[in-house]
Amino acid sequence: MNLKITGLHMEVTEAIKTYVTEKMERISRHHDGVISTTVTLSVEKLQQKAAAQVHLAGKDLHIETAEADMYAAIDTLVDKLDRAIKQHKEKQQH
Repeated sequence: MNLKITGLHMEVTEAIKTYVTEKMERISRHHDGVISTTVTLSVEKLQQKAAAQVHLAGKDLHIETAEADMYAAIDTLVDKLDRAIKQHKEKQQH
């Protein structure tokens, strides 16, 4: 899986890159068809936003979250992404 992490209106530190990479490993374990993932982290006033664009074999997913803390936003993003990928995998099996 190719993983690209970008920041809008913020600098993405090594700690955040490592955190996102570790969390995204969970996604690749659940579905083998993940081709590439682009994670965009941004700050707008008091909101920390995380968005992911995931290219699967046959489908693209776009998930966004907003929280008061960047790490919480990343956690929420990965949870939503995990559910969406599981749902897509179940649809493929039927």
